[in-house]
Amino acid sequence: MKSLDHIPVTKMERAGKLVQTGVKLGGNYMKYYGKKLVKPSTDRSQLDEDNARDVYDGLKSLKGSALKVAQMLSMEKNLLPRAYVERFSLAQFSVPPLSAPLVRKTFRTYFGAYPEELYDRFEPESVNAASIGQVHRASKDGKALAVKIQYPGVSESISSDLALVKPIAMRMFNLSGKDSDKYFREVEDKLLEETDYLLELEQSRSITNACSHLPGLRFPEYYPQWSSRRILTMDWMVGEHLGDFTKKSFPSETGDRLGQALWDFYMFQIHGLRKVHADPHPGNFLVGEDGSLIAIDFGCIKEIPESFYNPYFELAERENIENDAILTAKLQELEILTPSDSPEELTYFKALFREMLELFTSPFNEEVFDFSSTEFWGQIADLSQRYSQDTQIRKMNANRGSRHFLYINRTFFGLYNLLHDLKARVRVNNYQEYLD
Repeated sequence: MKSLDHIPVTKMERAGKLVQTGVKLGGNYMKYYGKKLVKPSTDRSQLDEDNARDVYDGLKSLKGSALKVAQMLSMEKNLLPRAYVERFSLAQFSVPPLSAPLVRKTFRTYFGAYPEELYDRFEPESVNAASIGQVHRASKDGKALAVKIQYPGVSESISSDLALVKPIAMRMFNLSGKDSDKYFREVEDKLLEETDYLLELEQSRSITNACSHLPGLRFPEYYPQWSSRRILTMDWMVGEHLGDFTKKSFPSETGDRLGQALWDFYMFQIHGLRKVHADPHPGNFLVGEDGSLIAIDFGCIKEIPESFYNPYFELAERENIENDAILTAKLQELEILTPSDSPEELTYFKALFREMLELFTSPFNEEVFDFSSTEFWGQIADLSQRYSQDTQIRKMNANRGSRHFLYINRTFFGLYNLLHDLKARVRVNNYQEYLD
């Protein structure tokens, strides 16, 4: 893959790249409608593939938050057409890397020294390039190291990138302007945190120390002496990316074991630490040679305030969902139902969220849950399809829920999808034995 000697960093450069992408999309639509005139039965599959390719190609040259949003969307497998999911998932660890001269310049900026002066060995070619940074192999004092280098200009362009993406997202998710600001501020705040590698260093050491007693898990050690705000050094962990592992056949016992480790890891964080690794995509986990699950990236950590945690998990209990008074009160606490709702909106959204809760919290109401269940995933797909085509919801204010839903729901969607890929059967309350 050709390396990059330059990344657009100014608002004008980045906006210009998105305009070019828009022109390509316009051409794709013209081709599609031309074919449809000749052959009315033509479906949208080729249009989706062409659009997904052009959007991704535009975003991958920008890198940064625009590409990170594509990565986040790729986890919502029931939200986007398959072509977009497959193309955007490349943002996890398959984008053009920085060139060697640009890497050396980055080191010189943040350490006042070139990489070969800091490490005994440093490989100039990256082994993994993603949305915000890329990884190089290195060694020091006999330690095999992974060195993550952030792309130039990523942190400085977050606000302007989100301003460019905002109109598209608002149309996709039926959001109104003023009331949607809290969601975009939440995304902006988390992306800014992800670009602060000293914060990631602190969070990584905190979470891995707290979770070190959980069985079946391993974590790298992090090295502050070779880290800065834009460069992070950790142990090189040997293993296969979880996404590659799950594409091959493996014994059901292996899927169950890895799935249990993953489930316990997340439940321990949420219920024991009140904060969670909120980026559960396959590129952030390895399967080690010893069969362990290795978590390698803690850039996105979501703190869970008690004011959100309590009503959120109270609605994971089936009897509370079925009790109309409790359901109404908790939905109000979570900002899903609002004082300004009309009787029609109150009825509609209460029914919608009752159905969603009954489905998405079903794992919490079983002793053992099978995430390979075709019935469970079929119900999710059906629910997504029905409400995406519901014309009534378009007439209502869809800005629903606390800002904390964004990353907590993202965490559960990602976790459920990873467990589905592992075809895992998990003991739901197993994590409780590891809590203090």
